[in-house]
Amino acid sequence: MAPSPVRYVPLAIKYNRGLGPSPGAHVSQATAYRYFPTQEALIVEVRDIAPGLVEVEKLVGSLTNEDVERRLLLLLDTFGQILLAEEAQFRTALRVYQDIWLRSHRNNDNNTPDVREGRRMRWLDKVLEPLHDLPEEQKRRLRAALALTMGIDSIAIMKDVCRLEDHEALAVLRWAATILLHTVLEEGHASASTP
Repeated sequence: MAPSPVRYVPLAIKYNRGLGPSPGAHVSQATAYRYFPTQEALIVEVRDIAPGLVEVEKLVGSLTNEDVERRLLLLLDTFGQILLAEEAQFRTALRVYQDIWLRSHRNNDNNTPDVREGRRMRWLDKVLEPLHDLPEEQKRRLRAALALTMGIDSIAIMKDVCRLEDHEALAVLRWAATILLHTVLEEGHASASTP
């Protein structure tokens, strides 16, 4: 697994302020910019995204309950409230991510830089940890499906396409995530009991 760009945020903050490398970061400027391929991506991460996600990172790091549904709903509720409170910043980040992809696509560049860290995938890995008995393929599909129920892209669809109010958007995403989880768990129990 590649190192997380979050590790480079303190360094990026210092570069963004023109202060040079952070001695404790132990990475070069080139390494930092590999994770933030444009200045705009770096600024969006440092100024708009990373500070708002501290609460989610703390929550995910402190999950002890073995009830996967409870873990999932805690993540969805916490992240959803932050997304709505900071919606303009998260939409700006989404636009930057899309602009970088479009520039790369227009230039026929098959090496589009990874500008999205994949936080939600890392968070979902942690949420799904107690599902030891679930076959890896089912866990992988569940993780991918649940990723559709969280994030600014999901909020934008709920609000812009479905025309839902904030509370309705969160309720639909919460419902969808719960249905996905229950369906996969039921499939897992059914396949385990089939001789």
